[in-house]
Amino acid sequence: MTQDHAVAAPDAPVTHTPKTEEERKDSRRAVLSSFLGSSVEYYDFLLYTAAAGLVFPPLFFSSVDPVLGQLLAFATLLAGYLTRPLGGVLFGHFGDRFGRKNMLFITLMMMGVVSLCIGLMPTYATIGVAAPILLVTLRVIQGIAVGGEWAGATLMAMEHSSARNKGFGASLSVAGGPTGAVLSTLVLTLFATLPDDQFYSWGWRVPFLLSVIVVAVGLYLRARVKESPEFEAARESGDVHTGVPIKLMVTTYPKEVLLGALGGAAPLFVQGLLAGFMVTYVSVINEWIPRSEALMLLTFSSFFHIFTIPAFAALSDRIGRKKVMIGGAIFSAVAIWPMFAMFNTGEPLWIGLAFMLGNPIIQASMYGPIGAFLSEKFATNARYTGTSLSFQLSSIIGAGVAPLIAVRLTSPEVGTTNLAIYVTVMFVISGAAVALSRETNPLKKRAHRA
Repeated sequence: MTQDHAVAAPDAPVTHTPKTEEERKDSRRAVLSSFLGSSVEYYDFLLYTAAAGLVFPPLFFSSVDPVLGQLLAFATLLAGYLTRPLGGVLFGHFGDRFGRKNMLFITLMMMGVVSLCIGLMPTYATIGVAAPILLVTLRVIQGIAVGGEWAGATLMAMEHSSARNKGFGASLSVAGGPTGAVLSTLVLTLFATLPDDQFYSWGWRVPFLLSVIVVAVGLYLRARVKESPEFEAARESGDVHTGVPIKLMVTTYPKEVLLGALGGAAPLFVQGLLAGFMVTYVSVINEWIPRSEALMLLTFSSFFHIFTIPAFAALSDRIGRKKVMIGGAIFSAVAIWPMFAMFNTGEPLWIGLAFMLGNPIIQASMYGPIGAFLSEKFATNARYTGTSLSFQLSSIIGAGVAPLIAVRLTSPEVGTTNLAIYVTVMFVISGAAVALSRETNPLKKRAHRA
């Protein structure tokens, strides 16, 4: 086995192509389980986000002023985002040393248990201050699980895919994010139609409890999936890291982590901007349309997002990750301006078209290939840690700060002009980071060398 100093070259990752029918069947099962697992994880994570504004203030923070209760409920959201990098590093450490499969089984199990606990937990009226404390604790656990899920699921899908389809395979796991967003919004909206007394007594709990059924299916599929063939090949050749994988990010892969984090920052910023600010911008700040209508327009665009993510990833399998992502950055730096212009018309049709331009096109054009782009930067024995760290850093400097920056940069005097400038600069930076990166598509690298 390798020690800290003996690491496979970053530009020579192990690749695997399923050859037998059994291998192809296992590959399909791995991709399906990654997609389903990611969908469930993000369904639970984003369901909590929606419930934080709609349900938690009166049920878990009823002892304080309603405005403060709302702020405290949203503060619990932050706990989940702050612990995602911890989850990425923690599960990355063990995933690089002992394999991807067991880590993904644990993350999905954690999400299922957390959702069950939230669906059954007593409120402030029953157990007092212990209720919000328990809620925050569950959110922290949820954040750790999601932090470990993204990279692990992406790797399982990618490392089971053929060399010609690694981008597409990885993207199906990534597409679980918008799938979970669509499902969580639709299910919670359905139960929100109940009379208030029924919704606040039991209706809000059902969406959390329903996820347990899907988690059980996901666990069944993950139990049947074989370990990543690329990790198994590394283990058989003695090329599994025995030290602390995150040390390699400093000693061997600092450039890969930095460029990966910057490359993913702009599309993740747009993701956080649309979901975390633009809904409020059009429905609350300017009161152009009702919040429910804004949410449904966002959900509608997220549905198409599920399909455009794999489409851009498949294109990256054909022409290379860099060409697709750089092209996406250039297009997005320009297209962000008409997107904001459509939002600012205040008309429902144009607002809907703005969400459609922003989510399935602008965001997906760089985000579609991101799973393979980040994963292929690292050798197998450091890939889980490197992919997790790069993506979670992107999340912090992208989606994590997007609503706060948007609030600071918008005003009645200048509207969204300063915000549009900021987003344009972000796409320039992300595009430059991708341009400075090596091509990670193994087939395109070989063609270039030939």
